[in-house]
This record gives sequence, structure tokens and C-alpha cells, in this order.
Amino acid sequence: MVEASFTVKRTSRRFSFFARAEIILDDRTSVPAQLSELSSRGCYIQALEPIPIGTGLFLRVCDGRSTCEVPGEVIYMHSANGVGVFGIGVRFGEMAVEQRSIIEKWLHELASKNKFRAGDDSRAGD
Repeated sequence: MVEASFTVKRTSRRFSFFARAEIILDDRTSVPAQLSELSSRGCYIQALEPIPIGTGLFLRVCDGRSTCEVPGEVIYMHSANGVGVFGIGVRFGEMAVEQRSIIEKWLHELASKNKFRAGDDSRAGD
């Protein structure tokens, strides 16, 4: 199978974010997964089962302190070098204010860590 070449244009900054995840499909099938990237609009997860593009799902993510449950849709899927793991891009759907708040908190923490790691010592008013 030949993969199409295309340019990816992202409108939201993505961060490395490792958390346990559970994919819940419409038929109530549960698929364990690992989340590895997070943005305000979606995430990238790895799972042992393929989930076709266009599939609606419910995603439960737990970072060890907080749990967030959001609807989503698979926007791309690929095999991770034939090792039985599938990379899945998920775009978030409409979510409750509480769930959006948890994601925004995670993103704020990640942005703060990345700023610190990059040695950015800029100060307000400079």
C-alpha cells in the first residue's frame, strides 16, 4: 500500500504528553491506548488495534492526577513500522466546559515546562 504524500498544516501547538487512554467505540468496545501528543484540538495515540478513519469515539485520558473524557473522531491512522502498534490521530469534538478546562490546564502546564526547558527568561514588559 502506498501512502500519499501531503503537507500537514497545524493550527494548534502540539506537546509531548504521555498518559493512559481508553478508546470507547459506539458499540461500547473498549480499546486500551497510550496518548503521546496533545493539542487544544486533538491528540495522537497508540493502540494495539486499528481504528478506521472517520470512526467516532469517546476518549478517556488519565495523567495520574486528572481524568478527562471527550468525544472525538479518527482523522488519520497508520501502522507504526509493522510492529503491531497503530498511530491514531484524533480530533476532539464538542466537550463540556469542565473537560475543556482539564485539557487547557494540561496544555498550560506543558507550555510552562517547555518554556523553562528552552531557557526562555523573557520577562513581561521587556
